[in-house]
Parts: sequence; C-alpha cells; structure tokens
Amino acid sequence: MKVKKPKIIFALFTALALVALLVGCQSTASNEKQNDDTTGKTTEDTTEHRTLTVEVFDRGQPGQPDLNDNYWTRYINDTFGKEHNVTVEFVTVPRSEEVDKLNILMASNQAPDISFTYNQGVVYNYVQQGGLADLGPALEQYGSTLTEYLGDEVLKYGKFDGKQFAIPGKRTVLIANNTFIRKDWLDKLGLPIPTTPEEFYDTMVAFKEENPGDVQGVIPYGYALQPPYPGLGYIPEAFKPSNLTEEEFATTQTLNMFSNSNWNLPGYKDAVKYMNKMYHEGLISPSFGTDTDGKQLDADVSNGKVGAFQTNWDGPYRTSPGTLTNLKNNIPEAELIPIDPWMNDAGETPKAGYAPNGMYIIIPKSSENVDLAIQYLNWMADPEVTLFLQNGEEGVDYNMVNGVPVQTGTTTTGDKMMTVANNLDYDILSNGIELGDQEKNAAAISAGYPGFEEEVENALKVGSVGYYASYYHSIPNSADAKHNAQLTSLSAQMLAKLIAAKPDEVDSLYETLIQQYMDQGGQEVYDEYVKNYKEQNK
Repeated sequence: MKVKKPKIIFALFTALALVALLVGCQSTASNEKQNDDTTGKTTEDTTEHRTLTVEVFDRGQPGQPDLNDNYWTRYINDTFGKEHNVTVEFVTVPRSEEVDKLNILMASNQAPDISFTYNQGVVYNYVQQGGLADLGPALEQYGSTLTEYLGDEVLKYGKFDGKQFAIPGKRTVLIANNTFIRKDWLDKLGLPIPTTPEEFYDTMVAFKEENPGDVQGVIPYGYALQPPYPGLGYIPEAFKPSNLTEEEFATTQTLNMFSNSNWNLPGYKDAVKYMNKMYHEGLISPSFGTDTDGKQLDADVSNGKVGAFQTNWDGPYRTSPGTLTNLKNNIPEAELIPIDPWMNDAGETPKAGYAPNGMYIIIPKSSENVDLAIQYLNWMADPEVTLFLQNGEEGVDYNMVNGVPVQTGTTTTGDKMMTVANNLDYDILSNGIELGDQEKNAAAISAGYPGFEEEVENALKVGSVGYYASYYHSIPNSADAKHNAQLTSLSAQMLAKLIAAKPDEVDSLYETLIQQYMDQGGQEVYDEYVKNYKEQNK
C-alpha cells in the first residue's frame, strides 16, 4: 500500500549567489526601519488605506477560478479588508515550483507580506541570512486569538534561535498509519484480535496453514518495500526500549517511519529479524523486494489474498484506489479492521505520526505590514472565519448536521471552486478540518468517506492511541539534506538483503551493512543530530 512521504523534509541551502542577492538587495533604509520597529505601521494610528499581499498556491486545477478574484477572496476583502481599510491581494505561486519561486521573490524583495512554505530548511536559511521579520512583538500585540488557537506546542515549530520567525499552520490529523487485518478470517478461525507481536505472528501462521479465504497464493502479511521511503512501519515500536533518554530519542529519529535513519535505533535489528523470520516461513509477500510502488500489494489485498498489512490510517476507505471497495466487490463478506499489535516492553503501543505543524507562514523583513499580517492571521483564527473559509455559507454551500458541516457540492466548480481539500490555500492556518472539537473533527472527517463513516471513525481512534511526534529539531540537519537521497536508496537495498538473508547470517550481515551505511554519510548525519541537539539544549 502506498504511504505518503511527509512534507517535513530538509531542503538544500539556497545557492550562494541567491543568498548574496537576498541580503544585498535590502536597502539600508529598509533595514534601519525594521530594526527600529519590526511591527511597521499600525492600523490604530493611521487611516491610510493599505495593501496586504498574500501568497496563494496555483495548483493548475482544470476549471479553477481567478485565484485573486473569486468567492473566497471577495469574502476576505469584504470582511477583514473593510474592517481594517485594507485591500488583500493574492500573489500566485505554482505549487510544483513553490521553493524556487519563493527564493526568487525573497531575493528580489518582492515576496508577499504573507508567504509560506512546507520546507523547514528553506525557512531556516532565510533566518540565517536575516531575511525574515521577528514576529514576536507583533504576535504579542495583535495575535491573542492566533496564539490561543495554535498554542505553544505548535508555535514552537516557528521559533529559530529563540525568536518567532514563522507562524506554523496547525495540522488537525496527526496520525499516520494503521495495521489492518481481515476480521472475517479471524472469525472463521475463531481467533481473537492479536494484541502483541507474538500473537500477530501466531495469527499469520494460522492464516497460512488454514487459508481461511480459500485463495490461491495466500499472503498472511502483505508488505511492499517501496524504495522512496523504505521502512518496517510500526513493527520496530515493539522492539524499541521504552526507556530511551531524550537525547537517544532525538538523535536516532525515533521512530520516524518515513526516515532511513532508524539503523541507529535500539531494537531495530530485532524488528528486522522478526521480518526475516516471517519471510522464511512464507508469511509475507514473496515479491516484497520488487513491488517498488505498492501496486502489487494493492492488487493482492483487493483480490482477497492478504490477511493483514500496514498503510495510511485511512488507506482502505479512500475512493482512490478504493481498496476496500474493490475487496468487497470481489468478496462481499470481507471485513477489514484496524488493530494495535505492536506492544512494547511497557505494554504500550506507541505510534510516530506527523508533527502538529503544517506549513511555515513567514513575513519578509522588508515588509512594512508585519502588524497587519499578524492581524490577518489573528482574524483567520476566529472559529467563524475558519468555518466559512473551509465550507462556505451555511444553507447554501453546506448544511449543518449534528454539528458537522455537510457539503452540498457548490464548491467543486466555478467561482466557489476549492482547488484543494478544506480550502487550505486560503485557510492557511488549518491543515485539515477544524471545528474546534476533536470529536466533531472526527465526525466531519468520517463524513468524507461515504459508506465507511463508522469504519473511518474507528480507524481514527485506533491510530491515535500512543501517538507521538518525532523530536523537533529547530536546527535543520544539513548532512541529512546532503546525503538523504543516497542513504534512502541504500536503506532499501539493506532491508531487502536483510529480510531475505539466511537467518543465521542476519547478525553479521547487519553489522557489515550498518558500517557501509555509516561510511556513506550515515555517521555524518548522526553526528550532526547530536551536535544540533546539544546546541539546542545548552
């Protein structure tokens, strides 16, 4: 099954020429003004009409409206704009070229007052070069609603060198993966839901020996080694010690399933040996090493051959590729449920998920509208504004059912068209449905999966048990940016070799491959994590 690669990646630093231009193009007058007053003009002591420029992604959706003149931009100008004597203009940036385009705009002092990126490394680079406004004073003066909405746990992701240089968007769904199992197979064999790695293994053995689906080529545990983001899902959580120190947690990237840095993780070798055992007993997909995009696994699940697998928390219920729908079309009695079998030595089932921040919202130091930009974000944090930007007008664009907005279909085409789910290109503070209540959020999310509402709500609950975010490094790892592609490719090769190796050769092969990994950049990445951790906590 395909697993999303998170967008939290470390970018390569901007070219030296671009950096020089970023610093050099800022006029002395502008620098002096910003050093004297980082909040710029205030709407409280001037009635002058002002223009606030805001970045918006151009996703190139067929039939999309004018991104600077549509239903949503007019709402923004008719409400916030009129209240503050402001015209809000939107500056389009191609989504596929957002980093390159933003670099050019920043270097030429033409970046919108409110700009953003999902790339932490890019933001850190701007901070290092003095290109961003310190938002702390303006946030304190104008951002009470914004501060309350985000909270310290989210705001910290925008702090660099102790100052608030970015306002992080808030991610509302933090869970990443779930483990799913054929409940109808369990019921047919009279087996309980497995709750430990040992029980899971025994269940997979029973699936192979009994073949409750009566299929040719039964695959107890479906697994695809996808080279772009190789890993073992949540299996290593069961073998990782529960008493890691904070430094161990931070410097081994525990447990980021999207990273190739888990080779330093205590217990990771035991997780590899667990998979090696299952492979040699015929319990996992025989083609795991060549299924590079997960399509074969999708097909095997849809055709009823697979007893259990890991994927995105909502993967089976999505309309595309429609795995559960396809499975039920082939086997009407089939039932998939999420389970939680990766219990550790403390009797817990920890699950690494997404960090609570979405995009990084930044304001160039050259902007004269720092105060106004924070007021705009503060206005957007109002629950009524969020509700409108994500759904439109009640009774027209949606109907409220049990406290949850149900769309009427008016926002899929024409002037009201949302080019992305939840209209997050205009509601930049909320990465996901936001109703101000987790239960309502869950109900609203599940309503987006017609026919599987109860299943999705249950998947949210199961996936949320034991959630944690990987350690937040306020200093990006430049060595990781440098070696990531090479180490990711090497990790895929290492896993393929280790899972298929003879059981009595795994230990020695593991040590050999680890040394190769460290020699090809892994040690440099690890050392920088250690250095950054100590710098961050001194």
